[in-house]
Amino acid sequence: MRTLFSALLRRITLDATPAGQPLIAALNYLRRVEDWTKTRMTDAPTEFIGPAWKRHALDDAGRVADNRAYVFAALEGLRTGLKRRDVFIPAGVRYADPRRGLLSGEAWNAARLTICRSLDRSPDAEAEVGDLSSRLDRAWRQVAANLPSNPAARIERRNGRDELVLSPLDKIERPPSLTALQSAISARMPRIDLPDVMLEIAARSGFAHAFTHVSERHARVEEFTTSLCGALIAQACNIGFEPMVRTDQPALSRARLSWVSQNFVRPETIAAANARIVAAQNALPIAHIWGSGEVASADGIRFVAPSSAIHAGPNPKYFGAGRGITYYNLVSDQFTGLNAIVVPGTLRDSLLILGLLLEQETDLDPTEVMTDTAAYADTVFGLFWLLGYQFSPRLADIGDARFWRIDRTADYGALNGLARHRIDIELIKRNWEDLLRLVGSLKLGRIHAGAIMRVLQVKDRPTTLARALAELGRIVKTLHMLGYVDSQENRRRILTQLNRQEFRHRLARRVCHGERGEIRKAYRQEQEEQLGALGLTLNAIALWNATYIQAALDQLTRDGWDISQPDIARVSPLAFKHINFLGRYAFDLPQAVAEGALRPLRDPNSE
Repeated sequence: MRTLFSALLRRITLDATPAGQPLIAALNYLRRVEDWTKTRMTDAPTEFIGPAWKRHALDDAGRVADNRAYVFAALEGLRTGLKRRDVFIPAGVRYADPRRGLLSGEAWNAARLTICRSLDRSPDAEAEVGDLSSRLDRAWRQVAANLPSNPAARIERRNGRDELVLSPLDKIERPPSLTALQSAISARMPRIDLPDVMLEIAARSGFAHAFTHVSERHARVEEFTTSLCGALIAQACNIGFEPMVRTDQPALSRARLSWVSQNFVRPETIAAANARIVAAQNALPIAHIWGSGEVASADGIRFVAPSSAIHAGPNPKYFGAGRGITYYNLVSDQFTGLNAIVVPGTLRDSLLILGLLLEQETDLDPTEVMTDTAAYADTVFGLFWLLGYQFSPRLADIGDARFWRIDRTADYGALNGLARHRIDIELIKRNWEDLLRLVGSLKLGRIHAGAIMRVLQVKDRPTTLARALAELGRIVKTLHMLGYVDSQENRRRILTQLNRQEFRHRLARRVCHGERGEIRKAYRQEQEEQLGALGLTLNAIALWNATYIQAALDQLTRDGWDISQPDIARVSPLAFKHINFLGRYAFDLPQAVAEGALRPLRDPNSE
């Protein structure tokens, strides 16, 4: 082993993350030693040695007593470090630096202070961890003090340990003033067909100008907006071109609709068009009564896909014996969709939320994101906090959640039984520089949010950076859970925003009615284009409704109605009873056919 190990150290260049530096110090020491069996290693680094090897390699004073045991401890440490990527080979592939792709060297030194200022994070780990520790301690004490007067929360003893029980929120009753207001607005909303909604919103927001030709930027044809709206509705309603085709109208010919769909409708043009619609709705006074745009929610709507679809996954609960996809979307508190992604099956990767947030291109800039219970992990809490966002999932299973503390000696009264788990703040401090590098690289677009799992995990093993991020996330998660328990208003805010997203998904089902609501596209790009058209159509409907709700409110105010802002805040722009999604049936029978003649047969060479 001495021969092989010494040869390995001479020929292979090794480096390490902060967690692996003590081992690197030991390996560098062994490189300098000529004969490991005869040299006294009393000055050898020993910080890397774990409890299992200490009794074999070290004496009572903590110095090396057995050279052979010390070498084997270093060899095992190297093997473990390579698996965890705490130790890596800079020029390697399989055992390369897991942080490859992050800002490093001069680029990181130049951007470090700017990134810290933009994220409002201190480069000093002691200051940041100290502030979080103080906040967590205050939160524990506040919840403990308020627990006797909190009717929704109680501590119960189950299976030999304390568990928190949180009662569900009561339904908010609709006051008579709200019922009267909703009826008055509904009675004034014009009845309209979906194509007219799209054409009117195209005129009001100019979203058609965002659709550029794939190769000729300024290519246009007469009545382009009509053709574009026809192509978008065909995809959004999942009905294809056939119901759109009009032989007497060139803008709606099959050839024109196909040309527009192939050359103008793609994810980047849909995103640019959505940004215009979101900006138009944000300009309405009523939108700021619904929300400031600083809050958003993320959730998915599921669609069955054909068995031949490559980008689809199984889940018997949602797709039966077939396969399906999930349209994961980010919705603002103004009811507008900000960004979306198509994922196979029912993937519940909470990093998707971060990607949606960082890559959305609208005027709104949400700082708080709410999700359902299943869409969170400790690392995501840490990432959101480092990037300056508040991650606020609904906690339906809070009784099974772990609560964490930092000070093991602190007395939190009735909550001591909940605060069983302790945060390793030293792990956070040792890796603080790499944590800042990670979020700085995300912020500057050097690494995609979906690709950071390569940095955080090697196969099924989390890297040391991932463990440090999880420890940080546990502090932030515990702060959120304590605030969630202590504040009914906070729980109500989260539920209200998630309900808005559910209303949007209900509207999406109504719009996407063709083919029994099943997405028949086989490839990811086609699925993204079709569901992107659906998201654009939902935004157009929300803007159209908001525009006419605003007009109805202005008319009611002129007529002497006393309308309160809390009532306006509960009026939704996602109502659809006044919108016709199914087209119109024509009962025009040609005179010759009515008299018994047959219709002419089609030319098989025609389209």
